[in-house]
Amino acid sequence: MNRLLVTGGAGFIGTNFVKYWLEQYPGDRLVVLDVLTYAGCRANLAEELKRPQLRFVRGDIGDRALVDTLLRTESLNGVVHFAAESHVDRSIVAPDQFVQTNVVGTYTLLDAFYHHWVEQKRPASYRFLHVSTDEVYGSLSPDAPAFTESSPYAPNSPYSASKAGSDHLVRAYHRTYGLPTLTTHSSNNYGAYQYPEKLIPLMILNMLQGKPLPVYGDGQNVRDWVEVGDHCRALDTILSRGVPGEVYNLGSNIEIRNIDLVHQLCDLMDELAPYVPMRPTRQLITFVRDRPGHDFRYSLNSHKAETVLGWLPTQSFQEGLRQTVLWYLHHEDWWRSRLGTGSRKQP
Repeated sequence: MNRLLVTGGAGFIGTNFVKYWLEQYPGDRLVVLDVLTYAGCRANLAEELKRPQLRFVRGDIGDRALVDTLLRTESLNGVVHFAAESHVDRSIVAPDQFVQTNVVGTYTLLDAFYHHWVEQKRPASYRFLHVSTDEVYGSLSPDAPAFTESSPYAPNSPYSASKAGSDHLVRAYHRTYGLPTLTTHSSNNYGAYQYPEKLIPLMILNMLQGKPLPVYGDGQNVRDWVEVGDHCRALDTILSRGVPGEVYNLGSNIEIRNIDLVHQLCDLMDELAPYVPMRPTRQLITFVRDRPGHDFRYSLNSHKAETVLGWLPTQSFQEGLRQTVLWYLHHEDWWRSRLGTGSRKQP
């Protein structure tokens, strides 16, 4: 039986992971540690918290005494580390918090788990899974090959630089101390429970409210997208089959320009939500000044995860995007509570 500490488990990917894990492994013990910043929502796990297998603790990964206590009293044998400041725009305005959470927080968590592992006589089954991002590799030109696990780091924002720093700490704890770590780099995730500052939910909710759809620059930036459920399956596979010390890229080979993605969302909203304040919704697209250091293109080569571990994404982008739009349409109370606005049911 696994006994896992899931950091950031009330955030977007963490929430989906907790739901997935409890469905797949109902006998396992999960302890969610989340400080509940603006992006975390305890209510995401309201149903799961009724189950004795799940414990929620509001706290900071940088609180060493708390982390030590949880590892010891819960006899935890693994960490799945999602907790991070992750919004690039916010990192440009306030980089200090990104360094504190992503670098110092990860160090604190790593060191606590290392000492716990040593106290337990270094069991081979223990795992520290560090969930990182493709952004640590920097930016690709239009025709460049996709990033591999051996691509050099070249972060271009305070966010990606802080994640790169945390990656290096994880690598160092494996190389220096033998700690059984695993690191993943995933492409952009999408799906249910994503905080509205990110591109896809921002566009959906702005359409529902008749607000402009801000697109950076000329909208030509390219991103690789993976559905969050596919990502959770990949993390499950890596925890069970991944080799300690290894790094795994998790992409979907779905690359799309930002403007084309926004057009697809507009078409879906016109079809699925005829009550939106303005139709066609493409009229709301507004090109805005590009952000500093905006990476042009991300693309991940997932050959290693596919061939060595047998993981493949299964969700088509078209259907995944449709299901994501429907989720936000059917969960107005959720997104209005995240935006701080009252519910206003549509016909």
